[in-house]
Amino acid sequence: MSASNNLEAAANAVVEDIASDVKGVLGGKDLESNPQIRALRQRVEAKLAIARELAAEKSKIAAKKAKDAASTANAYAHDEPWQIAAGALAVGVLVGLLLGRR
Repeated sequence: MSASNNLEAAANAVVEDIASDVKGVLGGKDLESNPQIRALRQRVEAKLAIARELAAEKSKIAAKKAKDAASTANAYAHDEPWQIAAGALAVGVLVGLLLGRR
């Protein structure tokens, strides 16, 4: 769950960074008097709000998918513990053989 929280925080940080850059460019005093720039700023701020909402929703969906995958893997491990143990043993033997060849 920590990885999904980190992903969500990173996505939000990128959106906020872009928002601050755009506001910095459009927030100049010399551009304030131009009505087209004011309209553009309003449209950009509205679209940034939408982008923030979409990023938050996407991160929630990714977190839910990760949680579902972890739950499925956990259920499989509890239902078939000997298959998991055999797979882990096989991987361990393979890694041991590869390291032993050096």
